[in-house]
Amino acid sequence: MLKEKLMDDLKAAMKEKDALRKNTVQMVRSGILQVEKDKKITLDDDGILDVIAKEVKKRRDVLPEFEKGGRTDLVEATQREISILLEYMPSQLTEEELDKIVKETIDETGASSIKEMGKIMAALMPKIKGKSDGKVVNELVRKYLG
Repeated sequence: MLKEKLMDDLKAAMKEKDALRKNTVQMVRSGILQVEKDKKITLDDDGILDVIAKEVKKRRDVLPEFEKGGRTDLVEATQREISILLEYMPSQLTEEELDKIVKETIDETGASSIKEMGKIMAALMPKIKGKSDGKVVNELVRKYLG
């Protein structure tokens, strides 16, 4: 179970005095706890992966800002946080695999115009959940329908 792995990794990071890993894992655990308290549920591994995916997305979104500001220290720390978080995610799809899945889904749905984007994304996202960035998928779909 992912929750136990996070706890074990937190303990290991504390013993190794790896502050960045410890803080990253703590942040994920607090995000999980927040969702559980807000929704009054206990998250399963899929729910935990959603929380981790959101954290990865947050970090990817701020990277360009740090780069623009010339903050190489923050860029490096954020990239390391992303790599730590990705350790918990399922292996990411390659461009070729993603391309194939997008083409197949467009064929399955019979979509032919950009107006059917929602229909395609709805069919596509369960297949690639946690394995690829939604923004990249969106761009690929637009490329094929555009």
